[in-house]
Amino acid sequence: MSVIIILLIISLLIAGGFLIGFLWSVKDGQFDDQQSPAQRMLFDNELKK
Repeated sequence: MSVIIILLIISLLIAGGFLIGFLWSVKDGQFDDQQSPAQRMLFDNELKK
């Protein structure tokens, strides 16, 4: 029974580490705009007068 408690604690620590890493990357701007940089090259850069 003590092995289950140890594995539960270890799994919670690992999940907490992934949560901290995810929140850090969101705060750092890692997931801001994924779509438009890939599509930006498809549009012309002509200035309208």
